[in-house]
Amino acid sequence: MVEKHGLSDVVFNIFNYAFFIIFTLLCVFPFYYLFINTISDQGLVAKGLISFYPRGINIKNYIALRNVHDLGTAFIVTLARTVIGTITSTICSGFVGYLVTKQEMWHRKIAYRFMIITMYFNAGLIPWFTTMQMLGLTNNFLGYIIPGLVSVYNIIMVKTYIESIPAELEESASIDGASYFTIFVKIIWPLSKPILATIAIWCAVGHWNAFQDSLILMSGAPQLKTLQERLWIYLNSSSNLAASMSTSTTGLTEAQRQELLNTKTIQYTVAMVTALPILCVYPFMQKYFVKGIMLGAVKG
Repeated sequence: MVEKHGLSDVVFNIFNYAFFIIFTLLCVFPFYYLFINTISDQGLVAKGLISFYPRGINIKNYIALRNVHDLGTAFIVTLARTVIGTITSTICSGFVGYLVTKQEMWHRKIAYRFMIITMYFNAGLIPWFTTMQMLGLTNNFLGYIIPGLVSVYNIIMVKTYIESIPAELEESASIDGASYFTIFVKIIWPLSKPILATIAIWCAVGHWNAFQDSLILMSGAPQLKTLQERLWIYLNSSSNLAASMSTSTTGLTEAQRQELLNTKTIQYTVAMVTALPILCVYPFMQKYFVKGIMLGAVKG
């Protein structure tokens, strides 16, 4: 059956598609611009002549980054933090979100409202740091993981989603003698994959881009600094990074060395290396993200 469209529908569709195409290009272009500048001739980049396509293609900047010793360590720390933090936070937020849906939970309403209150009130940076210090989470890798185990917003999303699942599924399992934990693992968890995948994306992006906790908590443990903080340091002092990379420029003339170690290109390259991993993961989770957001927002 062919659906007929009036003139107004055709005009609307044209403007609608045009708007979203332009919006998509505006979102993608900054990353494209960043990338073409990292693989173009450094002299042209320094003069601002690279705009829409690369010129003088090379990958010297990416190869030279291997000589910066602390970038590799920071990458491993950030990767470990992202993987461990995402898994633990998703599991904990999912299970707590399931528990607060149980009417028989001891003082459920009080506990749930208390969690909601924490979204509106914050003690501030200094009390937070003091608390982390008393708990022994400064200069400690666990300082990246434990504070983010449970997110109130994620709990709300999981709770809302689980309440949309037919209660009969849990009741039948309860009649067969299944415990809450068994019901959660074998019934609720598989049915909640869309919202859990959505939470996993939020957690992964949050951990990967985290900066403040590394800056404040790990001041005495440089080996635990994250990639984002290293990026911030290099963006503010590209000359130091250029000096670290200079070992790969031996045998070149001074002009060639200065061309290779252009600070603007170094900044672009480090930013691209930092952003690329999470950009590669996100598209594979996009379908779960959209589905989880829509289904999790049906009920309040």
